[in-house]
Amino acid sequence: MNNEGKVLSVDIKQEMKTCYIDYAMSVIVGRALPDVRDGLKPVHRRILYSMYELGLTPDKGYRKCARIVGDVLGKYHPHGDSSVYDALVRLAQDFSIRNTLVDGHGNFGSVDGDSAAAMRYTEARMNKITLEMLRDINKNTVEFVPNFDGEEKEPSVLPSRFPNLLVNGSDGIAVGMATKIPPHNLGEVIDGVVKIIENPDISIKELMTAIKGPDFPTAGIIKGTSGIREAYETGRGRIVVRANAEIEEEHGKQKIIVTEIPYQVNKARLIEKIAELVKDKRIVGISDLRDESDREGMRIVIEIKKDANANVILNQLYKHTQMQDTFGVIMIALVDNQPQVLNLKQILVHYLDFQEDVIRRRTRFDLDKALARAHILEGLRIALDHIDEVINLIRSSKTAEQARNGLMEKFGLSEKQAQAILDMRLQRLTGLEREKIENEYNELQKSITYFQEVLENEELVLKIIKDELIEIKTKYADERRTKIEKSETDIDIEDLIEEKEVVITLTHAGYIKRIAEDTYSAQRRGGRGIQAMATKEDDFVEHLFVTSTHSNLLFFTNKGRAYKLKAYEIPDAGRAAKGTNLVNIIPLMPDETIQAVISIKDLMEDGYLTMATKKGLIKKTELKEFSSIRKNGLIAINLRDNDELLKVKVTRGDAEIVIVTQEGYAIRFSEKDIRPMGRTASGVRALTLRENDIAVSMDIVVPDQELLVVSENGFGKRTSLEEYGLQSRGGKGLKTYKVAEKTGKLVGARVVKNDDELMLINSNGVAIRINVCDISVTSRSTMGVTLMKTQEQEQIVALAKIANNDDVDNDELELNDDGNPTGQTPEDTDN
Repeated sequence: MNNEGKVLSVDIKQEMKTCYIDYAMSVIVGRALPDVRDGLKPVHRRILYSMYELGLTPDKGYRKCARIVGDVLGKYHPHGDSSVYDALVRLAQDFSIRNTLVDGHGNFGSVDGDSAAAMRYTEARMNKITLEMLRDINKNTVEFVPNFDGEEKEPSVLPSRFPNLLVNGSDGIAVGMATKIPPHNLGEVIDGVVKIIENPDISIKELMTAIKGPDFPTAGIIKGTSGIREAYETGRGRIVVRANAEIEEEHGKQKIIVTEIPYQVNKARLIEKIAELVKDKRIVGISDLRDESDREGMRIVIEIKKDANANVILNQLYKHTQMQDTFGVIMIALVDNQPQVLNLKQILVHYLDFQEDVIRRRTRFDLDKALARAHILEGLRIALDHIDEVINLIRSSKTAEQARNGLMEKFGLSEKQAQAILDMRLQRLTGLEREKIENEYNELQKSITYFQEVLENEELVLKIIKDELIEIKTKYADERRTKIEKSETDIDIEDLIEEKEVVITLTHAGYIKRIAEDTYSAQRRGGRGIQAMATKEDDFVEHLFVTSTHSNLLFFTNKGRAYKLKAYEIPDAGRAAKGTNLVNIIPLMPDETIQAVISIKDLMEDGYLTMATKKGLIKKTELKEFSSIRKNGLIAINLRDNDELLKVKVTRGDAEIVIVTQEGYAIRFSEKDIRPMGRTASGVRALTLRENDIAVSMDIVVPDQELLVVSENGFGKRTSLEEYGLQSRGGKGLKTYKVAEKTGKLVGARVVKNDDELMLINSNGVAIRINVCDISVTSRSTMGVTLMKTQEQEQIVALAKIANNDDVDNDELELNDDGNPTGQTPEDTDN
């Protein structure tokens, strides 16, 4: 029934769905996940703000936890008191978070799993570092929102002057997702933020020179760096943590001394598990087991029998108990109230953006306050300059309002200035007080100038953030507790691979191989070429490009899926060898073929992957969305019926794109006409195709370069890009080539410059490398010249542009100021 007493008919299925979605979003946003800006869930934020309001600063006395919990419940968090108290307790446990935010007095639990005493017995106050979480909150640095009943205001986020999300980590289970962010060393995290300030384009690998890995409050030893690197690069990873154990010998007997255990491991249960293994004879050779831990620290003693090997037993303990544990990292946090999986750099960049906003809001608050005070002082200075007239005017006025209006009218003062003069004490008329007013006014003018400079200069804002972070590091940072050791199996293969130029070839039938780049030598136009690789009777080379052994290779299939490999993972082979079938390296479906291959060093750099299809559709997706590709691939573009992926390019958002069709038409338009889309989007229309026509190439326009086109029968030409006017996306394009029976249809096109080299491959696997400068520059609607001689039943099937090695770094794709790739060599091929 509704409020009017009418019965409404509802679909129970839809009602349940709506209610559950509302519940799920409430749990995700309002309870379980931390905010990327301050690293706190709502309950923790409310506890700290409530303690701030109660004045429980580190220099004041402790207050009963029951009082704090009651204040939080009554004002901000209308949930169970146990949930608030449990959250408060965790903030005070030095074995749960790296830098405790609450200073607890009493029994707050133990690493043995003992629960805290009841809230009526324990007391608490803020820790010193907690003041940095709340610093400047009274200066309008963050938004305040109404509480649950609208009677109070609470902060939507704390200013958090240090990166709390990484420093103290977070655990939370929401609906359909969970977060598990490990704690880190405060000094290392601040060093990481400083590195991003100094170099916004820094890679995650470079960031890891500052932030070496998690730093758990219970210390321990991290075995291997591969899990750390995976977690930092993708937001997900598995980190192996071991107890710190040493073997000591006393009176001819060995014993294992455990002084540190993995994070979140219950010490009492660990000892029980060891005792159980000894009792069941799964571990033989332990004579005694005792816990000698005290206030000075942890100490578990495991005595070994004389005839037993302590190292063997220690390895058994690592295998069968939580003396070796796996910490599963899932770095999910709320970004603009939406849950996102974030890598290390994204977390720090979001934090830095937030701090820029905090500094600007604080500065704006201080500026407004300074301007208001300067305004009052200007009025007082006017009054002191005309003090006799002011006194006479006030004495002759019947009421305060009349005096105020008289001052405003006679001296051109504002109402606030006039009121300040009326409120002025007589002692301000002395010479010393006048000097104080002048000095205060002059200092305010300096402050106002400084505040205005800060608001206008982003570099100054970043310098303030950097200086204040370094100050916090100096005051609160301590030494790393958790050691990081190389695992026996943690060999970084990339470190063992020499970084060098290689040529990757991929055939139509899916055979791939890697060979040295210097295998090919430049030949003049019209030559016969050298054999690029041996192929089966009906196979031919479809993709050929130069890259670095350390680069990432993104493979895009005709079905719109993407796969990722490192270049060194491609098997090495001789020049004439057939290579390895790609299905042995990538799990391709039976009807899936590779349509485009992109070589790029860092997938976390800013930019887009812009994709075109044979049916003339185009879309762009952020490069970051392809940083984490599973072994079975992921969807790169959602293709429509009977369409296939044609080409993929790396762009920066402001490039110009040219698309060429097999019937000899081309269209040039701005990338700005394409809005960024998610991975699974289909795209928008790039050009309107004529009947029976398909797109064969997409490339990026570079000023002062030419468009080179190649036909099936080996003809080609260059045409100035100035002949292709900028059109709106979706047009029919201009004639770019005179297609005839002699030339055959176009197989591809490239934007080239005079000192580029071109690689052509025919259907028999023969490749020729020629200089672009040897190819004539002609108008749009001509046939061009012979680039490669073709025999009967032989056609050109692929071409690749090889950039000048003197100009670019072949192993890395970069973006220039025009948003164009400058270093992909040779690029993914047309075919």
